[in-house]
Order: sequence, then C-alpha cells, then structure tokens
Amino acid sequence: MDRHRPLGDLPVQIGSHAFATPLVLAPMAGVTDKPFRLLCKRLGADLAVSEMTTSDPRLWATRKSRWRMDHDGEPAPVSVQIAGADPATLAEAARFNVAHGAQIIDINMGCPAKKVCNVWAGSALMQDEALVARILETVVAAVEVPVTLKIRTGWNPENRNAPRIARIAQESGIVALAVHGRTRAEHYQGRAEYDTIAQIKAEVSIPVLANGDIDSPHKAAAVLRHTGADGLLIGRAAQGRPWIFREIRHFLDTGELLPPPSPARVREILLGHLESLYGFYGEEHGMRIARKHLGWYAKDHPEAADFRRIVNQATCASTQHALTAEWFGARDEAA
Repeated sequence: MDRHRPLGDLPVQIGSHAFATPLVLAPMAGVTDKPFRLLCKRLGADLAVSEMTTSDPRLWATRKSRWRMDHDGEPAPVSVQIAGADPATLAEAARFNVAHGAQIIDINMGCPAKKVCNVWAGSALMQDEALVARILETVVAAVEVPVTLKIRTGWNPENRNAPRIARIAQESGIVALAVHGRTRAEHYQGRAEYDTIAQIKAEVSIPVLANGDIDSPHKAAAVLRHTGADGLLIGRAAQGRPWIFREIRHFLDTGELLPPPSPARVREILLGHLESLYGFYGEEHGMRIARKHLGWYAKDHPEAADFRRIVNQATCASTQHALTAEWFGARDEAA
C-alpha cells in the first residue's frame, strides 16, 4: 500500500540530527520526566523534550530541578526546554543545561499557564516581538548546540502573529519551530486549527512541526497533509498511551493500522513504567507521581473510577504495584 507520507527521502535536519518525519513527545510539565521520555523513545518517539526547566539559577539546586536536569543514560539527542523572559538569564540557562547534557535547547513561548504568563514567560512573550527577537538571538549565540522554539498561533484569535514570530525565529538562527494550533487565550479549549501552521510552513524554510489534538494515526496523517509540516509533536494523546508513536509511524510508513497492544502488553508496559518511576524518584515520591499515569492508562476502561479509588489507597509502592498488576491482569484474562 502507498505510504501516507514519503519517509526517509528528505530527512528533516535539526542541527546535526536527521529524522524522517520526526514524531516528538511534546514537553509537558509534570509529565515528560525522564522515565516517561525513555518509555516513549522505546515505543517510537524520535525525540522527547524535557519538562520545562526554569531559567532562574536560584532554583537550579532544588530537588525538582535536579530531577528535571538528569539526563544520565538518556538516548541522544537530548532536548531540554527552558523558560523565562530575560535574554541574558535564558542564555545562561541554555549554557548550564548544555553543560549538563542537553544536545538541543528548546525555548518555551507556548505555555498558556497563568502562573507562567503572569511573569511574562511562555506564550505571553508572543505579545512582544522585539523581545522575542532579543531572546532568540541571545540564546542562539550563547550555545553551540541547535536551538528550537515552541510557540502558539498567537496571543488570542484576534492576534495570530505566529507567522511573524516564525520569520523572526528563522532570522535569529532557530533551527526548527513547533507550533500548537491554538492561541494562548484558547488554552486547550475547542479544536486546534492548522491553517496558521500551513501558512507558517509556506513562509519559512526551517522545519516546522505541528502540534495540537493529534491523537490517532489517521489524524496525524491528515495534519501532515493539511499543513505540509515536517513532523509532529504529540502531547496529551501519549498520556496512558505511549505506544501512539509506534502506531503513527507504522501508519505513515504503510497506510495500515497496527492492532492495539494486547492487555498483557499494556500491563507489561505499565508495570515497567511504575518500576522506572520508583527507581528514579524513590518509592515514596515515585508512588505519588505514578497515580496520574495509572489514571491515564485505565481511562478507557469502564471500571476506571473503581481502579483509581482502589489503587490510590495504596500506602507503599509494593502495594500500588501489586494492585495494578492484579487489576490489569484481570483485564487480560477477560480479553
């Protein structure tokens, strides 16, 4: 069967790193930690961007920052997202993260969270195009690794200035651009729109990656066709379904859908994920982090609410692991 998009003929270059239609795990605060990045890479993600890391050096020694900056043993290329509003501070953060293993620096100008925008970071920066240019030029000049940028289509529907930001990014030395198909004002409401991404792709020569509501192989192929984008960022759809990258890649390559993973395979993936969380964070904190992931893995089951109620009562990692193994094992036996 004809492929839905030619792969491998024209590799997408992000600095020295080459990809065939890159499928990227989008950065998500509180989600794309090292255990989840490693899991998604094993299951087909070409690149997995870290959680947003602060540019404030006063916070680099905190336990949370140390976890976020731990890239030991992570497969290349390691992409680290930084956030802030001051060009010099962001440049120092970029240098610091490169010294600690980052091989790609990604600048966050897409986060819509109020606490981020209130300090003029994230997508709030899109309101000041001159500041955007200063930040991008300063960070690009500060490091020798590739620098990428993530933005939204604009600040609000009346101000979709992402095409201008894209041109600024290209002129500033940004090597690839990811665009979420909503404005900051829209947060995650309604549907993503892709016309603005298509416009950006037509106006710049650097790789453009589309993001927003890409939750199936068919949707991935449709977004690529509509936008002409060079690759895709996948975020919320990977929560509880990290194998989505493999499913999309197979469909783009062959035009055929992979069968869903068996209940036994899902159980195997999930239990391995739990063990990685316990090993990375320690059992107590790892157990707390695991709760949201357990909810995502179970969300499509009719008994998901009962499962969350039962497993959230666990007071130690071994009990959480055992309850999860038992519950998903029963789903396997019933299949």
